[in-house]
Amino acid sequence: MSRASRIFRLLAGLLVSTVAHPASAQDAAKPIRVAIVGLVHGHVKGFLPALAKSNEAQLVAVVEPNSALAQQYARDYHLEQKLFYTDLDTMLKAQHPDAVLVYTTILDHRRVIETAARFGVSSMVEKPLSTTMEDALAIRRAAREHHVHVLVNYETTWYPSNAEVLQAAKSGQLGTVRKVVVHDGHQGPKEIGVGPEWLPWLTDPRQDGAGALFDFGCYGADLMTVLRHGQAPLSVTAVMQTDKPDIYPHVDDDATVILRYPGVQAVLMPSWDWSFARKDMEVYGTKASMVTVAADDVLVRTDEHASAKQEAAPPLPADESNSLSYLTAVLRGRVQDQGDLSALDTNLVVMQILTAARESAQTGRTVALGPLPSD
Repeated sequence: MSRASRIFRLLAGLLVSTVAHPASAQDAAKPIRVAIVGLVHGHVKGFLPALAKSNEAQLVAVVEPNSALAQQYARDYHLEQKLFYTDLDTMLKAQHPDAVLVYTTILDHRRVIETAARFGVSSMVEKPLSTTMEDALAIRRAAREHHVHVLVNYETTWYPSNAEVLQAAKSGQLGTVRKVVVHDGHQGPKEIGVGPEWLPWLTDPRQDGAGALFDFGCYGADLMTVLRHGQAPLSVTAVMQTDKPDIYPHVDDDATVILRYPGVQAVLMPSWDWSFARKDMEVYGTKASMVTVAADDVLVRTDEHASAKQEAAPPLPADESNSLSYLTAVLRGRVQDQGDLSALDTNLVVMQILTAARESAQTGRTVALGPLPSD
């Protein structure tokens, strides 16, 4: 072999090594680049401080057409003016982030996800996925066509207590699960001081899907779908009512939803009429019962004659402990977003449940569910 050939092979080997190893390792160590789209969903107020402290994600843009609201957030959270855009397409062309974090109305989720998908950008939206089944199926088409991730963020996904109960049920520790009851909600959005940018659309059935039913019923539907390994219920029966029509004239503030599965029933109780904020789940099996206590503890009862014991749930794995870590892990390929609480396939079933519940409450009839339409 000539000296020139040896040099060429050496250089080629070095190039392959550099591309296959150090570069990929460097990319994996870099924070993901994220853009916030919309500031009208008040959950963004809790998210921004976490993002500011994160080593996993870098904020590269904020899209908000309301200039007064954008200036308010810039001032309150010390955000540089160069981050702000008024138009989504312009931002995506300029920044091409790894993902958009969507804090728009629920109605706007489809538009934002489809637009981002055309640029090859993944999305994480606040719960629920959409306001209609039509929009949910369109979102799935966009994700498939453009090969992007679409994730749904629920506060309760990051509760160790919920993860512990789901794992106990999956492992058979509870025996055969027969009954599940999920309570979610608070005193009401106006009562707890939801901001003026949020309250009008949150209480508009077109922009939010419904009132308490969609706002809080999605939590229980999400948990039940994972508990049932992605299986949709056989039927959905629901009632909605408005106990405070002077405050919520257009939407329900209280709902009850019964989900019927083979061998098990679930009762979801979303409400804006609770005495205080709550997000808890009761799971009853043939061997034991478990009840979540806030985010971190569970009550376990295994004997009819014994009291329930309160135990601390083990911490979640780092990649699944909060929305930013999870998003990063999904984009880096460390976590597969299939069949879990944030996954698109799970949340298509959640939307089946919510839309069937709305129909049931409006018609006074039980709604039978079939398989999801295929694209």
